[in-house]
This record gives sequence, structure tokens and C-alpha cells, in this order.
Amino acid sequence: MSLARLTVDLDALAANYRALETVSGVPVHPVVKADAYGLGAAAVARRLMHEGARTFFVARAAEGEGLRAALGPDAVIYVLDGCAPGRAPRLRDAGLKPVLNSNDQLTEWRAAGGGPCGLQIDTGMNRLGFRVDDAPETVEGVDLVLSHLACADEPGHPMNRLQRDAFATVATRWPRAVRSFSNSGGCFLGRDFAFDAVRPGICLYGGGPEGRADARIRPVATFTADVLQVRDVRPGESVGYSRGFVADRPTRIATAAAGYADGVLRSNSPAGRAFVGGELRPIVGRVSMDVLAVDVTGLDVAVGDQVELFGPNRPLDVAAAAAGTVAWELLTSVGARIPRVHV
Repeated sequence: MSLARLTVDLDALAANYRALETVSGVPVHPVVKADAYGLGAAAVARRLMHEGARTFFVARAAEGEGLRAALGPDAVIYVLDGCAPGRAPRLRDAGLKPVLNSNDQLTEWRAAGGGPCGLQIDTGMNRLGFRVDDAPETVEGVDLVLSHLACADEPGHPMNRLQRDAFATVATRWPRAVRSFSNSGGCFLGRDFAFDAVRPGICLYGGGPEGRADARIRPVATFTADVLQVRDVRPGESVGYSRGFVADRPTRIATAAAGYADGVLRSNSPAGRAFVGGELRPIVGRVSMDVLAVDVTGLDVAVGDQVELFGPNRPLDVAAAAAGTVAWELLTSVGARIPRVHV
């Protein structure tokens, strides 16, 4: 077993999938881009398919090809990047559906013969998609039309309603298409935001809909590292690079086997915490490439014990906030050398 690992609770994933179905009232089409936010897209999507999911979203064509190999022919896979120049044959060969974002992409897809596809409408995020005023009136083969909320993690933000109403109006151009509007946060905004299907990502994987822990969403990922060494540090002695921590009392330090090469952000200093020996304790000094230090003074901690960076005892959103970031970045930052253990 590796000295650090990311354990993925597939039962908790399934429970979150069902919770999102219940709260939204419509089918859940999981977003499994970026290797299911770093948790392992093949294992995650297989379990979600077992729970009833049939439509999935990825960002890149290569992700879609890998997912097709994992799920077989029965899954519907949309590629959010759309159809880049020269990519239409590749998408068609893998049975992938592009979510077209511009007239150039529409032209590219039609030139290759067209076929089933999605359309993305930009209702105010100014990222990807046709502007509402420029959206094509008719596109042969469109079976999905979607947009994306910019402020879904702020339920009271007026932009949510403005985007929702704009989408409701423009989506009438494609009466036979599935309408998908809500991301994770949008699932909790009310039935009139759900339309025909929702596209959650972070809430499937344990993040709360408002950037904080939510009782309706179970922790899915647990990032742990083994203690490599425990030592006593005298007052006035320092720990780590640049004397990032200087002891003002006798202090016991546990050095654990995870660092920034593994996705433990250096911004965890000075507010980071880890769960060890039954308590939350501060990460002290600067996070190194391969190790970090935790103050375990007064605890019974030994070599081989586990330090939890996030998980059931250190909620994902809380850990992210302490590092000055969001749950999405924290999950996707977990490094490739950390094995994913699916249980």
C-alpha cells in the first residue's frame, strides 16, 4: 500500500447521485470531466451507470474516448469542448456527441455529415456557447440544449434568475431537445431551474452546493498520508523551509508522506489542518514537495499512523477554504502518484 492514498467511497457517490435526483426532481446526467474531478472516471462512471445514469459529460474528446472504452456502447457521452477543426471524424468514430459552441463548430460538424449533437447557449457567463441573440434557429440533430450558471453557489444572486429566464426563452427554439441548465448548485435552486435534466459535478464528489459542507451530501474522497517520523522540537527551533514555523514551546511534530507534488497546496500554511490521533491539528511550516509537518503535541501518534487531509473528519469544503481555494481545485490537484482506491 502506498504511503499516501485517495480513497473513493462509491456507496457515498451513489447516495449523492440519489440525493441530487431527489432534490432536483429530474434525471441526473453526471459530469465526469477531468477524470471525474480526479477520482477516477472509469470507476466512478461505472458505479453511476449501475445506479441508473446513462448520459455523461466530459470536457475533451480524449476523455470521451476513454469513457467510451470503460462504459461500452450504451452510455451517451457529450463533449463540452464541442467540435474543434478536424475533430469530427474522431468524435464520430468514438460515438461521442459534441456540444457545439459557435458557428464555426456548427459548420465543422455539418461538413462532416452532422448527426446527434448538443448546443450550448451563453446566458451571461461569457465563457463558451452561442450568445442568446446569435443562437441558430434550427440545427439538424440537436438532442440537447444547455447553458451554465455563473453564480449557482450564491442562491440569492440575481444573475441566477436572469440566466434561467434567458435560457427558458431561447430553449423553445428546439422543442424536441432535452433542456439542461443546472450544475451542482443549481440542483438546489428549485424545480424551475431543473428543466429536463441536471448536470452536477462537485456535489456528486462530496462538495457542498454553496461551497460549504451540506448534510445532504456525503463525503466521497478521503486523502490520507502515513506518518513517516515523529520528533520533539525545542522552543526556538524551526520546522521546514525558511523557518516557516518556530516553536514557542516544546512541540511534537509528525512528518507525513504527502506534499505539493501530491496536491497538498503550499497555501495550507498557515491555516491548514489535518485530522490525526482523533483531533484536528495545524499543518505547520511550509508544505514541501513530498512531505508536510503536523503539530501532534500531546497526542499518541506513531510512525505508520494516518493523517487525513480531507475526508469525513475534515470536510472537503473546509479544507479548501483553509487553503484559500475551492473544492473543485482541491480534488483535481491530487497528484498522479497518489493511488485512487475505490471501495
